[in-house]
Amino acid sequence: MVADSKSKSDISFAGTFASSAFAASFAEICTIPLDTAKVRLQLQKKAIAGDGVALPKYRGLLGTVGTIAREEGLSALWKGIVPGLHRQCLFGGLRIGLYEPVKNLYVGKDFVGDVPLSKKILAGLTTGALAITIANPTDLVKVRLQAEGKLPPGVPRRYSGALNAYSTIVRQEGVGALWTGIGPNIARNAIINAAELASYDQVKQTILKIPGFTDNILTHLLAGLGAGFFAVCIGSPVDVVKSRMMGDSAYKSTLDCFVKTLKNDGPLAFYKGFIPNFGRLGSWNVIMFLTLEQAKKFVKSIESS
Repeated sequence: MVADSKSKSDISFAGTFASSAFAASFAEICTIPLDTAKVRLQLQKKAIAGDGVALPKYRGLLGTVGTIAREEGLSALWKGIVPGLHRQCLFGGLRIGLYEPVKNLYVGKDFVGDVPLSKKILAGLTTGALAITIANPTDLVKVRLQAEGKLPPGVPRRYSGALNAYSTIVRQEGVGALWTGIGPNIARNAIINAAELASYDQVKQTILKIPGFTDNILTHLLAGLGAGFFAVCIGSPVDVVKSRMMGDSAYKSTLDCFVKTLKNDGPLAFYKGFIPNFGRLGSWNVIMFLTLEQAKKFVKSIESS
């Protein structure tokens, strides 16, 4: 995926897209329980009881995972996996597959040497925004399915599954509703994509200049952890706004959601679920980049044979 300037054309776009989609989907399957916990924590508002503030239902990463598993069964932790895989095939394939071509476009075809960090960030912002514009409906359905907790007896679920959710949303709310939260989602995914891909690119490039380090699994592991950390630090506030807008139709706009969250829950609400978010994105990035590097080697060997 993130190659140096000597190997810009060592794999086709189709090969990169397929490798990226596979790696992103595999990482999604492994880490979606943490993402479900993160969404529940982000959507949780302060509960007011008659004599003061009630204890929140979900507390911490492991506590939230345990509560969901206990109340709704283990399978509930994989709610949203079908639209999650739809999302990763589209979004993951496009944002990562387009990163090298777009980066090369920004530096020019005759460029030689290390690509400046600013160009890497710009390429990440561009491909993240383009990819999520196409994949937003899959993200919306994933959040809606993850947000639905245990219902009282006799109360039917809003959606019976991913495909039912797509059709129900179109029928009840219109086609445009599939792009609910597109503003904060573009902001979130452009920023997080730039943080992930540019930091992975930069950290990997830096590590490879240290004597004794080679382009191996340890390097990919360290670069993947760095990518996850930067992505969460930078993207957490906009991620909370996106989850709240997608999970609750009461907000009129991105600004309305931001103001109400700040007013009702305080500034720390924008870092709600930070630990599960880092647990999710850190592990997601490590799994995704490790898988991606191996998938690209496999595809490259097929294309060159």
